Amino acid sequence: MAWIYLVTAALFEIGWPLGFKMAHLSGHRAAWIAFSVAAMALSGAFLYLAQKHIPISIAYAVWTGIGAMGTFLIGVLFFGDNSSFYGWLGVIFIISGVILLKISHLGA
Repeated sequence: MAWIYLVTAALFEIGWPLGFKMAHLSGHRAAWIAFSVAAMALSGAFLYLAQKHIPISIAYAVWTGIGAMGTFLIGVLFFGDNSSFYGWLGVIFIISGVILLKISHLGA
């Protein structure tokens, strides 16, 4: 269950920069900022729950890694952010790191 909490926290971690971006692009600035604040709170709450059973060193790295990767993908796919070979290579490294951290926790 802890890993479900952690992935949920990471998905909410993607939500707050998305909300800030949408606040800049839409006429509903206050609603999108409220969305961002709610995403931050939920992200933190689920990270808190995950850390009851997952060491902080692994939980935080996985949380930020998934958040960074997801935000990169949303930026490239939906907002026309730069999509270079090195950007994608970085995302592959992030995914690899998250997988290795998960594997390292299984052996502990």
